[in-house]
Parts: sequence; C-alpha cells; structure tokens
Amino acid sequence: MKNLRFFVEKKKGFDLDARRLEKQLKEELKINSLKDLRLVNCYDIFNLNDDEENIDKIKKMILSEPVTDYITEDLDLKNKKYFAVELLPGQFDQRADSALQCIDIVSTEKQNIDILTSKIIILNDEISNEELEKIKNFYINPIETREKDLSVLKKEEISFNLTVPVFDNFTNLTENELKAFRKELGLSMTDEDLKFIQDHFKEIGRVPTETEIKVLDTYWSDHCRHTTFETKINKISFPNSDFGKQVEKEFNDYLELKKDVSQKRAVSLMDMATIVAKYLKKNGKLGNLEVSEENNACSVYIDVEVEDFNGKKDIEKWLLMFKNETHNHPTEIEPFGGASTCLGGAIRDPLSGRAYVYQAIRVTGAGNPLETVEETLKGKLTQKKITTGAASGYASYGNQIGIATSLVSEIYHDGYKAKRMEVGAVVAAAPVENVVRKSPTPGDSIIIIGGKTGRDGCGGATGSSKEHNDKSLLLCGAEVQKGNAPEERKIQRLFRNAEATKLIKKCNDFGAGGVSVAIGELADGVEVNLDLVPVKYEGLNGTELAISESQERMAVIISKEDTEKFLKFVDEENLLGTVVGYVTDKNRLTLNWKGKAIVDISRDFLNTNGVQQNIDIEVRDYENENVFEKFKTSDSSLEKKWLHNIKKLNVASQKGLVEMFDSSVGAGTILASFGGKYQMSPTDVSIMKFPVLDKNTDTASAITWGFNPYISEWSTYHGAIYAVVESLAKLVAAGVDYKTARLSFQEYFEKLGKDAYKWSKPFLALLGAMKAQKDFEVAAIGGKDSMSGTFNDISVPPTLISFAVSPVNVNDVISTEFKKAKNKLYLVENKINEKDFLFNSEELKENFEFVLKNIKDKKIVSAMVIKMGGLAEALSKMSFGNRLGFDINNKEVDFFSLKPASILIETTEELSYKNAIYLGEVSDKFEGKVNGENINLENVESVWLNKLKPIFPYKLEEEIEIYDIKNKISEKKIYKSSITIAKPRVVIAAFPGTNSEYDMYNRFNENGAEAKITLLRNLTQNHLAESVDQMCKDLRNSQIFVLPGGFSAGDEPDGSGKFMAAVLQNPKLMDEIKAFLGRDGLILGVCNGFQALVKSGLLPYGEIGNVHENSPTLTFNKIGRHISQLVKTKIVTNNSPWLSSFEIGETFDIPVSHGEGRFYASDEVLKELFENGQIATQYVDFDLNATSEFRFNPNGSSLAIEGIISPDGKIFGKMGHSERYSRDAFKNIPGNKDQNLILNGIKYFK
Repeated sequence: MKNLRFFVEKKKGFDLDARRLEKQLKEELKINSLKDLRLVNCYDIFNLNDDEENIDKIKKMILSEPVTDYITEDLDLKNKKYFAVELLPGQFDQRADSALQCIDIVSTEKQNIDILTSKIIILNDEISNEELEKIKNFYINPIETREKDLSVLKKEEISFNLTVPVFDNFTNLTENELKAFRKELGLSMTDEDLKFIQDHFKEIGRVPTETEIKVLDTYWSDHCRHTTFETKINKISFPNSDFGKQVEKEFNDYLELKKDVSQKRAVSLMDMATIVAKYLKKNGKLGNLEVSEENNACSVYIDVEVEDFNGKKDIEKWLLMFKNETHNHPTEIEPFGGASTCLGGAIRDPLSGRAYVYQAIRVTGAGNPLETVEETLKGKLTQKKITTGAASGYASYGNQIGIATSLVSEIYHDGYKAKRMEVGAVVAAAPVENVVRKSPTPGDSIIIIGGKTGRDGCGGATGSSKEHNDKSLLLCGAEVQKGNAPEERKIQRLFRNAEATKLIKKCNDFGAGGVSVAIGELADGVEVNLDLVPVKYEGLNGTELAISESQERMAVIISKEDTEKFLKFVDEENLLGTVVGYVTDKNRLTLNWKGKAIVDISRDFLNTNGVQQNIDIEVRDYENENVFEKFKTSDSSLEKKWLHNIKKLNVASQKGLVEMFDSSVGAGTILASFGGKYQMSPTDVSIMKFPVLDKNTDTASAITWGFNPYISEWSTYHGAIYAVVESLAKLVAAGVDYKTARLSFQEYFEKLGKDAYKWSKPFLALLGAMKAQKDFEVAAIGGKDSMSGTFNDISVPPTLISFAVSPVNVNDVISTEFKKAKNKLYLVENKINEKDFLFNSEELKENFEFVLKNIKDKKIVSAMVIKMGGLAEALSKMSFGNRLGFDINNKEVDFFSLKPASILIETTEELSYKNAIYLGEVSDKFEGKVNGENINLENVESVWLNKLKPIFPYKLEEEIEIYDIKNKISEKKIYKSSITIAKPRVVIAAFPGTNSEYDMYNRFNENGAEAKITLLRNLTQNHLAESVDQMCKDLRNSQIFVLPGGFSAGDEPDGSGKFMAAVLQNPKLMDEIKAFLGRDGLILGVCNGFQALVKSGLLPYGEIGNVHENSPTLTFNKIGRHISQLVKTKIVTNNSPWLSSFEIGETFDIPVSHGEGRFYASDEVLKELFENGQIATQYVDFDLNATSEFRFNPNGSSLAIEGIISPDGKIFGKMGHSERYSRDAFKNIPGNKDQNLILNGIKYFK
C-alpha cells in the first residue's frame, strides 16, 4: 500500500483557469507585476495498491489527459512564491469523490483508498511577501477553504466528540445564566423559548441532552416554523392620512374575510399571506388545488393534452407543482455551495412530492458587482466574487442534474450588500396516478434514500434565521450544505418510476434540520436508530447525525410488507436505501444513539413551536415623492438619455450570465433565453412542455416573476401590488392566460426584532398582495419567507417577489423580438393615478384580455412588459433580436418613467382600444427614430452588452478566422445494414451524472425504434460487475448504442467524459463493443457522450484504447464557462449512416450546452481528419462560413468542428443536442431545428 501525491498542470494553451485567475488578481488587487501564474491540481491518494500498471492507468486515464495535461509526482517549488489551498475537513469534495468512483472502475479489485484534492498557486518571483499575503486573503474563503501544508502527506484525522452532553444543571439556571447558555450554544431561539423549554423539562422531571436543545432550536427556527410570520399581531396604529385610511380599510376587509374562512387563527403575517387562497377556494375559484397532509410544494391538477407516436390523442390528469427557495445566508458566505444547494433545495421539495422537476428560474439580488475590493464592506466577500461564485454554483448544479433554466435575472440594489438574495424557483409534474398520499400507520418503515450524512449543513436552518455582523460570518463554515447533483438526479429517476412511487405513503426531503425534522415531520410518532444512518466518514456524534442537513437525501414511509420491494427499486437506481426506524403510536419523536434515547420529546411539545410571540405594528406614510419618475435622467439630448438608461445596472444585458445555464435539456424549451435570428432579445417568461414520456404534448408550463426594489423601499404596499401585477403582465405578454395562474411569494426582509415600524413593512406588503390577489382572483398558494436580511446597521430592501405559474398551449405562445418591418407598435398602458399611485384593476384586467385575445387571433406577434428602464428599454430589447428598428411618432408618451404592467406590443394591423396608445412602426433598418430624432441602435446595443461584461463576459476578444478547408468528397453512398429489422433496438447508456437519457429515449421511440435505458451502477464492485454484464447483454441484443449528454461523475476529476471513457475501457465491455461494431452496429455520442467517444479512442480511430498525446480531444470552452445557446451547423460529409439523408452544405440550428466542447487537435491531425473525410459538421456564421467567431463557434473549436465520424462512418460524435428538438421548440429563434439524424440511424436497419 502506498500514499502518493500527484501534481497535474494544464499545458500552455489549455491553462485557461490560470490565465483567468491572473487577470482577476491584476484587475481586482492592482498587482501589475504578476505574470505567468501557474495553477496546479494536487491529488493525495492514500492506501493505493502497489500495482504499477494500475497506478499508470490512474495517472493517464483519470487524473490527467495526455493531450492537455502534465502529470508528475515531483513539483519543484524550491525558492518559489506559492501557496496551496484545500477544502476544510468534512466538506464534500466532488473532485475527490469522482476520482474515487473512476479509480474503482479501472481497478481490477476494490481498493480501500482515500483522496484529498487541493490547488497550488505558483507566482512569479517579483511578487513581494505583502502582495503574496494580499493574494492569499483574496483567494482563500475561510468558510470553505484553508491553506494546505505541502510538507505533510497524511490523511488528517477529523477530531470528533463521541459523546452527547447532558445539561445536568439546566433546570436550575437563572434568567441571566439562561441568556449566557443561549449565547454559548449559538442558539437562534429567543430567551423566552429557552425559558419555556426549561419549564417543560422541570415539569417532566428530567434534564435535556445537547441534541434535544439543538433539535428544538432547529424545529422552532424561523426557517422551519416561520416564527416571525406566525407572530401574533395585537395592535396596529394607522396614520391619519389618505394612505392610512386606505390601508386601514384593506386591513378591515381582511378581518371580514377572516370571519368567513380563518376565524380560529390569530392575526399574523402567515394568516394574511394565506387567506385569499382559502377565500377563493371556499368560493369555488380554486378548484384545481391539490389538498393533502403532505406539504411538499404548491400543487394543482392540470389536464395535459397528449398524442402518442401513432397520432392517437388523449387527455391525461397531471399534478403541476412549483416551489421557490432561498439560500441567502449560505450564498453570502460561500457563494458556490450556497447557490448550488439553493437550487438543490428548491428541487427537493416538489421531488419529495414524487414529481419530476424539469424547469427552473433564478432571481437574485446583489450590490453593484463592479465595485472594487476597497469598496467592499469589512468582513464580506466582494460583490463580484459573491455574484460570479453564486452564478457558477447554481448553474453547475442545474446543468448537472439536467433542469432547463431559461430565465435568469439579477436585481441590483445597494441594500443587498447587507445580505445577498439567492432565490430559485422550480416547476415539476407527475401523472396523478403515480402519486399516492396515505397516512402512516404504526409499524411502517422509515427509509433514508440517497446521499450519506456528514458535518456539512449542521445548523443551516438556525444560521439562516440569524442576523449577522462582520465577526459572526467566520463562525458559519459548517452551516453551508454541499450539493451533489448526480446523486439527486438518481432520486429524480427513482421517483419517475410509477411502480416505486406508488409504494410511498409519505415523503419528506432533508432540507432544514436533517433527520430530526425530515423524519420528525413524517408522522406523529417515530423512533429512529441514528447508528443506522449512513455516514460519509466516521466520528459524527448523535447531535450531528440528528441535525446535519447533508443534501440529496429523502425520508420515505413505506408499509412493512412493501419495504423489500421498494428497496429493490432504490438499488436498481444506484441509490443507497436504509431502514433507520419505524412509525410508532406513541406520539413522540425518539432518536436513539449508541443504545440510548438522546431525543425523546412529545409531539405536543414540539408542535407548540415555542412561545407565541406578540407584536404591535406602527404604520407610517410613505415618502412624498413620485417614485415612478425618480429614475429619469437629466441628459440633454434624447440619444444621451437613451444611452444613460440602457446602461443602468438593472437594464444592462445579462447575456454572459444567462448563457451559463442549460436552457434546453428536456427537449421542451418553447422560448430560448434570447430570441431572434441574432439571439439578442431577452425573454421574460420560462415556458417548457410537460415532461411526457413515449408521447408528444402541446401543453406547457409558464413561470415568471415580478418585483421592483425601488418601488418597494418607497412603499411596501405598492411594491407588493406591482410585484403581483408585473408577474401577471409578463405571463399575458407571452400569451399565457393570467386567470389560470397560481402564485407563490418570496418575502425577504430585515431582522424585525421588536420594532413596531419595521414590522409594518411586511405587514403592508402582505396587505398589498392581498388586494392584488382579490382584484385579479388569483391566489398565492405557497411561499417562502426569509426574515434576517440585516448586517450590522444595513438591511436588504423590503422584498416581496411574486412568482406566477400557469399552464399554456404552446400554439398560443409569442415572444419578445420584433418580427417584421411595417408592423404597428402600441403601448397598452396601465394608467397610474398620481394621487395614490395605484391603478384601476378592472381596466388592467381589460388590458390583459385585449392582449390575450389579439395574441390568440395572431394579430399581436411580439410583446414586452415595461420594466425598470421604461419604454426605451423595451423598444431597444425588442429591436436587438432581429436587428429591426422602430420609427416612433408620439410626443405625449414618456420613454423613461416606470410603467408597471404596461405592455409594448407589435401588431400585424391597426388595432383600436381605449388604452392602446399608437406609437409608430417597426422599421427594416437597425436604427431608432423618435419624433424625428435618431437613435443609433448599434451603439445602444454595444453599451447595453458591455456594461456588465467585466463580470459576465458575453464574448471572446480575439481575431476572427474563416476556415474554407473542404473534406475530400467522395460519391454519396446508399447506407443499408446487412441486418434488417422492423424496430431496431437501442441501448442508451446512463451513467452517474447523465441527464439527457430521456430526451434520447423519446426521440428514438418517436422515430420507430425500441429504446432501452441501461444504467451503470457503481455503489459496490458487485453492482459495477452486474451492470457491465447487463450492458454487454443489452449490446448483444441491440443494433444502436447511444452515449447521451450530461456530466458523468460531475465532469470530474477536472475533465469531462473520463468516467464514461473509463467504463468503456472495461475489458469485457471493450470486447463487446468490438463485436457489436463487427455486427454492423452503430454508435452515437452527443455532448458528454462525444467526449467519452474521443477520450476512449472510439473517435476518431474506431476502436477503444489508442489515445496518446497527439490525439484530438474535447476541452474547456475558451471563454472559460458553460455556454448554452443555439448554433448554426453545416453538414460537411454525408458518408455515414447517421448523415445519409442530408445534403452537403445543409444547415441546422441546434442547441448546445456544455463547458468542455472545444474540439482541439494539432494541425497535422486536423489535416488527416479532413483527408479521411471524418469531419462531419462545423459551426458556421450567417453566410455559412465555418468560423472561429465566438457567437457562432462558442467553444472555440479548431476549424469550427462540431462533430466527427469514425473512418467507416458508423460512429458519430457531436456537441450539439439534435435530440433536444420537439415540435414548437425554440419558437423565438428562426431556422431549421429538426436535424433528424436519429431517423437516419434507424433507417439504416430497415
């Protein structure tokens, strides 16, 4: 057995991370002497077998790639300026985890190894010691990482406490001693709560354990039990003013509603937030609401129109679920982990309701990300570091799990420097028949499925319930959960299996509070053996096991007789399933550890939620100013005003941010994030088809949001009203009926304490939201509150975001980009009364009906809601997509004031309506004309794009090359297999981290094949051997082998496709693939599958194993981030069964979504590939030239290569997702989107 350390460094030209870090340090720390920075990945591997052949495989196949990396066991650091950084002990390390999985695959026998990874940053000699310290302080976030000592090669023993203290003197503590006790334990509960607990334990005659105190603190935290929202409101004082009278009337209306539907509940923020839904339900206006004991997510019944692949139509009953989630505190302190688990947490809620999560949006709040390091608040990370780290974290999780995220919006406001806002909202669906809701009965099994438990996320619920200062943040390291998207993807797959879900009586996710809450909430009486909870590492004590919020776990209740059957389904999905307890009839939460009950609390006491808090509220008048006119600029000329407006932070382009998120996975995206031929007009609504299998549908779900922090900080009452109507207006502008919408609110306010005025802010916001819900008869059926947005003496702007979700038929959907010159432009105005700054709700409903009717009648062809940049913003953004201009002749309309819920529309004919103000026409030239004054739209677009470019680059600055090299074209062949079969069988291989298997499955079945998804399971060596045998067996019975897209093993260690390539090089599978190809089989690899084909040697060589340092490879995109957009690709050869129906030169518009899609090969190899006719497809510009220009060739591929074939054409690999096409997908981008190479592959055997 050996302990070895390997150093891996990217070769020149591939060292993009090092170059980016160098640029960042120069720009942000002003260290201009910095040059030639080196970044080295370090792997410490413990207990490795001495087998040299094995070690060589690990070095060359897993830790490095021969084409792009140097790997060594000796790194000369003598006299060098450097430092090394590692994760804090106990943090989840995806790179190490993936390396372990890959080593298991290439090893002949199970190795009991451990891996630690770290990074070494080597600087040039000119750097002073002072500058070195400055760089270290900037680079190392002490909440997640620390400096590593490279002189030591041994695994650090994690210190642990194997006892759970009992607080013997607790019942005798005085009032002051209790306060000190609360502080010492870092509890989030109030002093009154602690006294209440003390009285309880006095009453039952015993003392509590540490675990009991921590469990109660978690159970009663604001995060879990909404204690702020449940606080009883006693007395409210209103000012003697018009506004005071108005809101007092609203409050009295609420009290009248209360008598009708909520008489028994106290007046509270929670009651106000939920009362309209109760009222509408009682009055028969919320008939599609699912009501159940489980409270996983907002849930409604929907009719989904389906059509099978033979054209037979039907209507199926589905549940549509949605949920919004915040991770403000974790993202503030550890941006990547906090944001990734924000999405993971949002997904878990509807997923625990047994729904398949397929759609996400993201709304965040930040300070100015262009601020310098010097301007950063003491004790905080820079806004740039937070905003870029959070974007990478959320995108990484969503892209890995495979959830389409086409709407991403960041709001800028100085208040979010107090604490970032990180909100994710997701949509999920499942056939009604797949979801069973049953009450648990004594004896039922409690099973944990999914990930193992570690220290990460201990105290997350309570941490996010506290306000913070510049010292407290350093103490929060353990509170940030660590995401593991491939693991949650497995649960997604399991819960898509109706046979498995029908066995589940009840399910809860491991969000806030870990075992104690996830299992504690499942039934009134539960008994759990914490010793059975699977752990990431030894040494967790009972308290940690009880409250760790480690991610990607679910707790389910299964009847005793179904337990074995359910665990078999769990095992089939490569998941760990463990029975940890059972339901009892004792009405107690009992957690046993090491043979003792360390928690034994009655359900009645738990359900008190602590001491009932009380508060009085003081309402004040809002400032006497017109906030709707506040942001108009005083520049002299119209063009200057226009440019000043378009570069405001809240108007400027976020293209470089939005394109980091996979927006096309699931093959159901109706509107791409940016529309038009030029993909430049931003979309305001996410619309995705329902995730049906083995059929088609035109039923989609739409989700969007509304909120303006500047209105809300002026008046939270108005802010909430406009948030609701903005969210509804955005739906309407896309052709979605607001009357079928359901809402969910996100409240985010400062820590209120006992301040009567501060309490008026959420109080007024909820009054405003109630008014809007009643006026429009749409209900908020869920929500999430976060009430701790305070740092020292600054606070977040009072925030109530309205999320609106509705079903829609895709044929009714329109987009935001101007369609055609000479079309008419109107402003459908929501008229705001300058006395009370409100509007006539009846008139706004009429506006909505007018817009919806004319969209349905195909008279309105594009529309955009007026947002923070006024009418000027909407005109500009609608112009960018197709580079069509506008000619406006209207001197009455204001271009820069706020006009919430007003809609700019483009119509094919003149329309007459009282609130439709005629503005002018669309013009065929890319220029703006306003009452005779010219607006240079080229200039406007450039300013718009470049404002946030230093934070989120949207393009690469490099010389553009055109490639006119041609393949040697031989005569077009007719491809026909020696095997004829009516329904060719297809094996789709799914690996841990694969996320496009269902898209492939649907496309193959739709085109007449018989597809089967075969899962690679690697929980143990036995699982691995079994699934390799199964894959071999399936290959023997099939004609087509498919490697779909995704992130196998999270695209780690530091490189994509390695895990799949390692599997393909399993000796048994190698032989089977060789025999498969010998039998005339076809192989297709897309995206991650293409990477595996290249890294295994199947491409370009046609056989496995011949990869060397001169082989081609797929590596990191030159821009250094994930890229998701549509690209135009050209067919360069059709000498392959996969390409046989296409003409050379034919083009297709196809979604790409990858971080490592840059095809690279040496000039010599490229020449050889062209001479062999192996270049299949290239990225091309609008003139159909293969180009290096970023917007057409987004990864920077050599010779613009998108796909290649094997010498005989039977193996095809490409980056573009041809399988993500479905009827009406990407409606807002013109082009030929159906590249049906799948049909070609099937026809080969017919």
